[in-house]
Formats: sequence, C-alpha cells, structure tokens
Amino acid sequence: MTLIKTSYGRRSFLKTSALAGGGIVIGFSWLASCNPSPEQVADLPREWFEINGYLKIGDNGMVTIMSPNPEIGQNVKTSMPMVVAEELDVAWKNVIVEQAPLNTTIFTRQLAGGSQSIRQAWDGLRMAGATARHMLKAAAAQKWEVPIEEITTEEGIIYHKKSDQSIGYGEVASLAATLETPEEVALKELDDFKIIGKQTRNVDGENIVTGKPLFGIDQYSDDMLIAMIVHPPAFGMKLKSFDAAEVKKMPGIKDVFSINTYEKGYLKSMFDADAFPELVVLVGNSTWEVMNAKKALKVNWESFEGYDEEYTNFSGDGSFKQSIPAGGENTSSHLEEMNKLSGKLSKEVRKDGNPAEAFKNADTIIERSYTAPFLAHNTMEPMNFFANVTAEKAMLSGPIQTPEFMEKSVSARIGLPLDKIELDMTRQGGGFGRRLYGHFVVEAAVISQKMKAPIKLVYTREDDMTFGNYRPAYHATYRAALDKDKNLIGFHVRAGGIPESPLFANRFPAGAIDNYLAESWELKSNISIGAFRAPRSNFIAGAEQSFLDELAESMGKDPIAFRLELLEKATNNPVGENNDYDPKRYAGVLELVRDKSNWSPKDDSNVFRGFSAYFCHNSYVANVLEMVMEEETPVVQKVYCAVDCGIVVNPIAATNMVEGGTVDGIGQAMYGGLTFKDGKPQQTNFDRYRMIRHREAPKSIDVHFVQNKEHPTGLGEPPFPPIMGALANALYKATGQRHYNQPYITQKEIVG
Repeated sequence: MTLIKTSYGRRSFLKTSALAGGGIVIGFSWLASCNPSPEQVADLPREWFEINGYLKIGDNGMVTIMSPNPEIGQNVKTSMPMVVAEELDVAWKNVIVEQAPLNTTIFTRQLAGGSQSIRQAWDGLRMAGATARHMLKAAAAQKWEVPIEEITTEEGIIYHKKSDQSIGYGEVASLAATLETPEEVALKELDDFKIIGKQTRNVDGENIVTGKPLFGIDQYSDDMLIAMIVHPPAFGMKLKSFDAAEVKKMPGIKDVFSINTYEKGYLKSMFDADAFPELVVLVGNSTWEVMNAKKALKVNWESFEGYDEEYTNFSGDGSFKQSIPAGGENTSSHLEEMNKLSGKLSKEVRKDGNPAEAFKNADTIIERSYTAPFLAHNTMEPMNFFANVTAEKAMLSGPIQTPEFMEKSVSARIGLPLDKIELDMTRQGGGFGRRLYGHFVVEAAVISQKMKAPIKLVYTREDDMTFGNYRPAYHATYRAALDKDKNLIGFHVRAGGIPESPLFANRFPAGAIDNYLAESWELKSNISIGAFRAPRSNFIAGAEQSFLDELAESMGKDPIAFRLELLEKATNNPVGENNDYDPKRYAGVLELVRDKSNWSPKDDSNVFRGFSAYFCHNSYVANVLEMVMEEETPVVQKVYCAVDCGIVVNPIAATNMVEGGTVDGIGQAMYGGLTFKDGKPQQTNFDRYRMIRHREAPKSIDVHFVQNKEHPTGLGEPPFPPIMGALANALYKATGQRHYNQPYITQKEIVG
C-alpha cells in the first residue's frame, strides 16, 4: 500500500466547506461533459458539495472533476480528470469535466509546456481523488457507526459487507464535505487501476467536431470591439511615426493609437519575450473593417542602432536575458557566421577522457556538419485574446499556455492587484510553445483599458508569422575518431545557434564513449526566439542520429546493433557521472521497435528504411521509417514507433500524440523554413511557408508503448525530434545522398 501526504509541494491541499445549491459554474470556461446522455443532463444534481479543489460531488452521485492545466490538444482535459477519477473510484460515465479556473492557491503548475503536465501533477491528482474517497468512506462509517477499515468502494458506491449495507457517494457527500482532511491517505495499487490505461475519448470531442464555441477565437459579446496590431516589417526596426487621420474616417473604426506592450523598467519574465515593444493598434466594430483600415494605414519605421535598451529583455528572477543588436540580418550571412563559428574553439561543456589524444592517434576521422533554419510555430488557431478592463477589475479570457505568469504581467502593466484580475483558460487550437509567450495577453489588456471597452485582439497569419519567437536556427558539427580496426575511440560535438545552442552535453552518446568532448557556442541576433516543440532537441536529435547512422556504416555495423553496443557500455561501464538518461530504458525502445518492425540490416529492394531514437522530456522514443520512391519522389509509407513514457494514462490519446508528433516532425524536417533578407521574414503566409500536406503524411503509423510501472513522463514533445533522423537515414537509403541541411526538400536530389 502506498501512502501519500495530503499536502503537495509547498501548498496545502485545501478542503472547503459544503456549497449549498452551488450548481455548476458556467462561464467562458463552460461545462464540457464526458458525453452525457440527455437523461443525465436532465438529472443533474440539485446540490453540489465541494470535497476539495479538484472535485465536487452532486447529491445524485454525479461528480464534477476540474482539469487544472491549459488544454492545447495534448488531451490533459481528459487525462488529468481520469487520474482523479481512478483514485476516487467512481464510474467514468458519472463524471463531468470542467476546465478549472486559474487558482494558484489550490493548483500547482497551471502551465502547458515541457511535456510535464501529467508528470508534475501525478501525485497531486492521485492525492485529490484518494483524499475524497477517504472522506466519503469516513462519512459512511460515521453514518453506519462502523470502523472505516471495514468500508470499501466501487464505482461510486460505498459498501459495508459485514452489515450488507451500501450507499452512493451523493448520499454522503454533504457530510463528507464537513469532515477534516486526513494527514495521509492510501493510494490504489497500480494493478487495481480501472480507468487509467483504458481507451477514453476526448471529453471535448463532440463539441469540437460540431463546432461548439470552445476556443478563444470563439469569444463574443454584444459590446465587444475588435483590435489588431501593426508591428515593424523587419527585425532591427522600430516605430517612427504614423498618420491615422484618413483611417479613422473609415467605416466602423473607433480609434488608432500606439502602445508600449511593456513599460520601461519592467523586469520581464522569460514568458514576456516579445519582438517589438511599440505597436500601432487599430480598433473597430468588426474584423473586416479593422483589416481594411489596417491595409490603408500609413506607418513610418526606422532602424535602431547599437543595442537598443527598449528591445532588451531581462527577467525579474535572472533566468532570462536577451540582448538585441541592431541591423537587418540575412539568412545567407547567418549561414556564413555559423560555419565560421563551428570551426573555432568554443565553450567546453563536457569532457571525458582525452579526446585530443584520441583524434591525434586516429586512423580515420569522420566529420559532418548539419544545419536547420528558423521555424515559425504556425498554430492553426490565430493568436487572439479577450480583455475587459475596468477601473475595478480585469476579465481576461483566451488561449495561453502560461496563465499564472501572464496574470502577473497584466497586473503589473495595468496597475490592478492580482485579486482584481480573472483569467479564464479556453481550449487552444495549437500551442507548440508559441502560446507560452503572452505579450498578446498584455496587449489586449492595455488596449481594453485605453478604450474602456471589451476587446478581442486578433492577429492575422501574417502578423503572427512575422512577429518572432521562432525556433532558432542551428548548426552542429560531429567528429568521430576510429582506430585501424574501425573501433570508435573518440567523439566530438560542437553545436551552436542563433541565438542559442541546441547542445545537450550529457545525453547519449555521452556516457558510452571513453574520449568525449562537447562544445557550445551562440550568435547574438535581434530575431526573437522561443520554445518550439521539444526545444533544441528538435534539431540536435536529427543531426546526432544521422551522424550515428553514417558512423555505423563506416564501421560496418548495423545501426540498431551499434547503438545497443554503446548503451550496453553505458549500462555496465558508464563514463562520467552526469548522464541524464537510463541506458536500459533507452535500449528497451530500440529492441521493441526492432522487433515490431522486423528490422533487417538489408532493405527490401523497393522499400528503404531509416532508424532513429532519442531521449528527451524524461521519455524514450525509437522509430523505423519506411520509404518508397514514386517517380523520383520520396514517399513515407509507414512509421513504427516504440515509446517508453512510463504509465500510459489514456492509450488512445497517447497514440494520437505520437502520431501527431511523427507527422509534424516529418513535415518540419522535409519542408519547414523561415528565411530573412535585411531583417524581413521572406515567408509571411502558407503560400510561401511550406507545411506538410495530408497526402505527404505516412500512410500508417504503428505505435507501441513499453509496458512498465514507472511514473508517467512527457509525451507531447518526445515523439517529435527522433523522426527527423529516421527520415534523413531513409532518404539516404532511397536516394544515395546524405542530407545534412534542413529542409530536405530544397535539395535537388530529392525533388520529383
């Protein structure tokens, strides 16, 4: 039996008193149920009793479970309540799921990022359900005057078998809500799970496919105005002046003005990062009217010189600093600078053994360099946010991955205390890291405060694609030293980027090679960057796995067998003490995908296979990608995925995430790229920024999870990085050409 304290982190697990006639809170974060029948809806409880911050139980046994974290398509709105319901021991058919409000007193880490939602909340969610179950049992024991140890539960019913008595949760909920929270509670044994591990459909699924208003862009009120922004056309420029006289006369236009998103002297958090501090704002009655006015607006821009203080971001906690140099940057010069830096001595991050001696004594040295461009996030739902700011309070609503941080930023910017700000989280039509950076939330609040009216701020696709916070551009050079018998005796990686390095010095193959060197470098830029699905891993995994394949070929070894040899070394005789992966679990996904794909050292004459594997966000993923050539065009037919992410809470949702990450990774590696000329993005919409098409996605994706009892780890991001290496390795088999520079489709040898 596992016992858990009913306090979580530094915050107490609070139980509130009963809510008489409280009902269900329906606002913009409205009710989304687990496909209730019309009869169930008609029979909703007359009274709800709040047992703790995560759940409340109705007088008829229905249970409302709060989902605390932002939902960006990773299915936490279903999976998090599943964990609570499991420990509560309630029938899922009797559960209603509701998006929790932002409440830092009750909930911890209300954030969608880093693939950590389930991992970080696992104990807290289980504790919430187990505590409620304990209190319900205690209420029944008190009612029946029997020891609580003799009480059992099953699917929302409480039993005392000795006296042959039973009672529903709803019948003792009012009494349970008055009881003291126990100091510790018993958790279920993993083998007793009935909900966790079962295929459970998305609680918002029906509402999504029927077009119900769930997303921020759906927000509407009769007195709401539409706002749009205009920002400099190029990085390295700022606002000089604008003439709005004629535009203000256009139909439906209420006002045109400039704002500073963040005032000078404000210490930003890393999630306040924005590319342009001063914007021009247009406000009007409708989207169409504002868009027309935006096209007619005359704005003058100017370049800034040196390191402009307005454009320099500092975090209040010291974790983030971004210096912004002047000048209009170009992709061609970026590549030249990265190539130069990749050949120079850089910051040494890790050194094992004597790599210099190993390379000096090598019989053969293999050296390869890899590059990847900036990438735009391109969320399908346009960037948007709703704000209604008055002198007394601020009501905010919309899609944001970091609500707790942005609530504080808005408070500081508009001068209202936190307790006067309410931020509702809507479902998000994509995030991928873009919605971590909530400058648009602050913008909406500032605009509403100035206009003294409810505002919905909407970005066009061009606004978002040219605003910044991109995936950085990267470069990595790998070198391997082989002796005369083709044994690997030295390994060297030097990696950097604009403006950050992608290097993870303590990940595989570190720990498996006696003489190992990792170096890092960075190149400053005024192009603002941000987290992009599996930050840094999304490049370095593909580069590393491509190089390991080429190295295995040079050594005359099978790609999977070669990696397993290295992992055996890391298991039995590891090098160094800071290796951040478990070599046994890593080897496990290699063996699983090898077996499921019936891997063979030699490809079928018409099918070309590429292998790759990677560890990030505490999870392990391995891929085998099958490709054919159709009229000289590479076509991905099938991908096998093996995943170790610990306990899988909801298999259907987990499979969907792996499939989505796989398709996304193939698309970004094959086609994605954002280039610059004099600081101006050259791709401003999907007519120039290439995204993967439906017909280009794999015809099938075969997903397999390692079955173990490890606590859940990340899943939204880990499937994304390794597939890029598998794609590159399959392309080599299919075309006879190695692919070192993303996007691969621009290379002539694979153009159909």
